[in-house]
Amino acid sequence: MHFVRFGRLLVALAFAPLVAGVPLAACSDPAGALVGSDAALGDASANPIDGGAPEDAAPPSWTVVDGGYAGPGGATLPATAFASGVSSTTPGSCGGFASDQLPSIVVGPPVGGGGNQGSLDVYSLGNGGSIVLTFGDAAGNHAIVDGPGDDFVVFENAFFIGGNPGAIYAEPGEVAVSEDGVTWKALACDGKRPYTNCAGIKPVFAGPTATVSPLDPAAAGGDRFDLAAFGLPRARFVKITDRTTQPCTPGEEQATTNGFDLDGVAVLHHD
Repeated sequence: MHFVRFGRLLVALAFAPLVAGVPLAACSDPAGALVGSDAALGDASANPIDGGAPEDAAPPSWTVVDGGYAGPGGATLPATAFASGVSSTTPGSCGGFASDQLPSIVVGPPVGGGGNQGSLDVYSLGNGGSIVLTFGDAAGNHAIVDGPGDDFVVFENAFFIGGNPGAIYAEPGEVAVSEDGVTWKALACDGKRPYTNCAGIKPVFAGPTATVSPLDPAAAGGDRFDLAAFGLPRARFVKITDRTTQPCTPGEEQATTNGFDLDGVAVLHHD
């Protein structure tokens, strides 16, 4: 769906073969253990991981059908089950990857990379950056509502380092919800382990080439949230704010992939 070009090596050599070409960033747990890295390690044009190719492979895309997207098993995933647009963005430093593809890159179902790699179908918020997504139509219909259990799922591009579920490459983000886009209710996320209330923690298994529906919360991956935890019965806006801490060096070769990498948001209950 989208072609991108990378000008540097993105991850440490210990697990780089698993995540070549994936937007990643650095964050640390309270003990200082490195969870992810966006540090340049050399000239990508001469690096066998990036290969110096002018373009990385495009991520797969969902087939658009009447009323939504073609899902697994012939089912139709309704368009109302995903973000409908972007109300605003506040870019953070060293972010902005795929900003030229907004809003389409964060609207609709996620394009997950599975447990062992991230996805390129993302928008990078940058250090401390944020994005506000809209849900439903201009008349206010099809907003997220509080139903039984979790009500929406936020998809980032976290993955298991070296295939180890006990070692998560996490880029945490704070989630807030609003009915009017003015008054917000947030769940506190400090960006530190155990990443309580944060999004950006679990890998995404749902995607156009997978047999997993993004509306199957037990199998899709991503991070689930219950509107009841925010104290709201209904929400038309979801705001995600990066809570990672990454090095950012301004300049001509400045990174654009720092911070939370948003793939999409699925709605499990809407009116």
